[in-house]
Amino acid sequence: MRVTQSMLSNNMLRNLSNSYANMGNYQDQLSTGKKISRPSQDPVVAMKGINYRQQVTEVEQFQRNIAEVHNWMDNSDSALDKATQAMQRVRELTVQASNDTYEEGQRENIAKEIRQLKEHVGTIANTKVNDKYMFNGGNTTNPPFADMDALEDTVIPPATGEDEVRIEVSSGVKLQANVLPGRVFNQDLFKDLDDFAQALEGDASKGELGDFLGEFDDHIGNIVNERADLGARMNRVELVEDRLETQKISATKMMSDNEDADIEKVITDLKTQESVHRAAMGVGARIIQPTLMDFLR
Repeated sequence: MRVTQSMLSNNMLRNLSNSYANMGNYQDQLSTGKKISRPSQDPVVAMKGINYRQQVTEVEQFQRNIAEVHNWMDNSDSALDKATQAMQRVRELTVQASNDTYEEGQRENIAKEIRQLKEHVGTIANTKVNDKYMFNGGNTTNPPFADMDALEDTVIPPATGEDEVRIEVSSGVKLQANVLPGRVFNQDLFKDLDDFAQALEGDASKGELGDFLGEFDDHIGNIVNERADLGARMNRVELVEDRLETQKISATKMMSDNEDADIEKVITDLKTQESVHRAAMGVGARIIQPTLMDFLR
């Protein structure tokens, strides 16, 4: 086959163009830190990158959900703690009022404090965090006790599954974040407090006042039981949170291994390509320089 000067020149230019393209790829990898900048460069890496990035995004969303669960549970636990303290104070006053040495004026003063404690517990039941009522089930936009002057007349329906505020914290796993209404702040609690205040203001005997002690102990027990259930769920949330962090580290590592360029190797390949390119240009200069005109001079 006849080889002409034009063929040599075209081959040399094509090879130089390919060399420039290779150096351009290495420079892109160095500037971006990624193996590819376009899916067409390596469709397999691009598709795997999409899947890994989706996993990382999903885990990050679950972590944001976990933060919301912590917000619900931490505020609910704090509110129940304050309610426990209030009811412990009610119990102390009940023991004091059961003493026959207390005069009518002293019992009336205790009754005033009991009514204040009743309103305080009602305020706790209306706890609102991040524009959501914590103790009204799924109806987070309305307070459980709209009328604070008639707490004992407010009927809280029995707790159902619809009252549970469930937040997805992992794929297919939803945890209850709230305390069910009716288990702690129910009509019986406020009715007992109101009845006790009325008994103090009336002529109730020591035995009649002492009967309220058992009722208040039951209410305190309900709060403690709810806090125990809430604490168990908080422990599970922490376990899920640790698992999500492990998943995020694993998914991020896989995404990095798939997408990130090996900078040391890229620098070495770039230097090698520069040497090859210089050698190709030197050979090309020798091929193009001699022409027929050089010999006819």
